[in-house]
Amino acid sequence: MDLLVQATLNGLLLGLVYALVALGLSLIWGVMEVVNLAHAEYLMLAMYATYWLWALGRVDPLVAAPVVLPLFFLLGWLTYRVLVRRVLAAPMVSQIFATFGLLFFLRYSAFAAFGPNVRGIWQSRLEGSLTLGPWYVGVPQLAAAVVALGAFALLWLFLNRTKTGKALQATAQDRVVAQTLGIDVEQMFALAWGVGIAAVALAGISLMPFYQVSPTVGDAFLLIAFASVVLGGFGTVAGALVGGIGIGLVENVLGALIAPTFKLLFAFAVFVLMLLVRPQGLVGE
Repeated sequence: MDLLVQATLNGLLLGLVYALVALGLSLIWGVMEVVNLAHAEYLMLAMYATYWLWALGRVDPLVAAPVVLPLFFLLGWLTYRVLVRRVLAAPMVSQIFATFGLLFFLRYSAFAAFGPNVRGIWQSRLEGSLTLGPWYVGVPQLAAAVVALGAFALLWLFLNRTKTGKALQATAQDRVVAQTLGIDVEQMFALAWGVGIAAVALAGISLMPFYQVSPTVGDAFLLIAFASVVLGGFGTVAGALVGGIGIGLVENVLGALIAPTFKLLFAFAVFVLMLLVRPQGLVGE
């Protein structure tokens, strides 16, 4: 029983981080129906930005967000303006290949700039673990989960309590009708990219106290992000949250009860099963 509870705790904390990684992917698809295959490369770049702030200036990941997030919001905005806007009217396969090319451009730029070595942060303020009876919770993992929950709460408030957020939702529902209502759809698309890339950058910052970065770190997280949005429902904020938590629980609970070696296999089995049985996801319509 203790093993099951511990695996559930681990799965819940990690699942919230997965949800934050998946959030931007789902938001961009929900607003403009573009699959961003380069999504996890921004996670990798944000992890490097956090690492170098610590390595060069001893800036703790705990306080790196005010520096990193505006940069990645701008990077997402520029990605839309420079690349995505030019292929928006093209067939979906062209959009996919455009973001696929962007994935390799960002990855091999990281190889050229930082080399292939794995890098990590030591002696962060977020270290150690909390003991809850027979169970324990890692402080960095708990902090990352709290940050993820806070990000979802802020995004929900933005989308439902601000005029700009409601304009973004209107654009997601029908861009033509949104235009007739006077909404600048181009600005909404750029905003979706800015917010989506800032969200995955926040996940990268949160990961650095307990995860190491390399130019290929995005591989595992991209697949997990797709599995999360498929499980929860592609294109919805709630779907990213439910899907991320679900994948985290499946991975950790089944991994602990059956075989840790196959925990990713269980996550991707759920991914395939959902596509076959309920492709709209758990909370999708």
